Amino acid sequence: MFKSFVKYVQDFYGTKDFIPLHEPRFVGNEKKYLIDTIDSTFVSSVGAYVDEFEKKVAEFTGFKYAIATVNGTSALHAALILAGVQDGDEVITQSLTFVATCNAIHYCGADPVFIDVERATLGLSPESLNNFLEEHTEIRDDGYCWNMITGRRVRACVPMNTFGHPVRIDKIRAACSMHNVFLVEDAAESLGSFYDGQHTGKASDCAVLSFNGNKIITTGGGGMILVDDKKLAVRAKHITTTAKMNHPYRFEHDEIGFNYRLPNLNAALGVAQMEELQGFLEKKRNIAMQYQDWSREVGVEFIVEPERACSNYWLNALQLENVGMRDEFLEYVNGRGVMSRPIWIPMHKLNMYEGCFRTDMKNTEFLSEHIVNIPSSVKLDG
Repeated sequence: MFKSFVKYVQDFYGTKDFIPLHEPRFVGNEKKYLIDTIDSTFVSSVGAYVDEFEKKVAEFTGFKYAIATVNGTSALHAALILAGVQDGDEVITQSLTFVATCNAIHYCGADPVFIDVERATLGLSPESLNNFLEEHTEIRDDGYCWNMITGRRVRACVPMNTFGHPVRIDKIRAACSMHNVFLVEDAAESLGSFYDGQHTGKASDCAVLSFNGNKIITTGGGGMILVDDKKLAVRAKHITTTAKMNHPYRFEHDEIGFNYRLPNLNAALGVAQMEELQGFLEKKRNIAMQYQDWSREVGVEFIVEPERACSNYWLNALQLENVGMRDEFLEYVNGRGVMSRPIWIPMHKLNMYEGCFRTDMKNTEFLSEHIVNIPSSVKLDG
């Protein structure tokens, strides 16, 4: 199977040179808009392309407001501040995620509470979430949800759409609403993914996107906060622009803010990439379908989009039989120039988060030993 995979990928991409996991494609107006930005001299955090990029993302995702930030981690940090997360709080999330999810929680002085994922979506399990909330938390007179074991306030929940596959957000939304927990959806990987016809993040109180160089579209680095609530949108823009008061020339700031705004230069790249997004989505779905056909032929499980979902198939993945086979696969294919990688080490196994409260991690442990990502770049020739 290993040899068959390498040949398949090399034939698919038409090369025996190194094949990366996911590289950006610049096939539209990127250079034109970048030159226009340089000529305008507005290359920093103020400029027409920032506004245009926010408008295009809001329209595509169906949100009323989009606030661009310098990267996805900064967007998530700001979103957690919007959620009211404070020092000493707890934030529910999944252990099977990229470390930035937990780091943003830590930036607020809070600790993650790890809930198991489900194998069908690779994301936060609604059943595990509901069990945790029912068994270990209570709503007190202050209206907040409190962890009865740790004695700490559970302020927010952050599910993550792994590799672009949507979680069952309707069930997660119901559990969070019942327990007064603010829902922040980490949609960093899922631009262009839909669940029940709605773009990821739309069912949550707030959502964030990432435009890192390896995402489905990129601004080089960049993120976005998505909200429908005007007050949250105003506050998001305020705290991500150093909390500067609106004045024509005085530097007045009314709270501690952050220099998180996306430069106009990066936004210009984003506007051009948004113009190509629909085409990228169609091509990535075609890649996924061809991988699925190959996997059937060789008897390997390919990770498909969950029920009721339309995934962007950002990173394609295989589920191998055991950790030994996984390691052999990774050594063989990477040794032949076909970049593949394991899924992240679960957060509860990292030194800085191993002491955090967690529930049973059965599915998390299983997936961490069986899943590998495989080359997923859009083909230049379609």
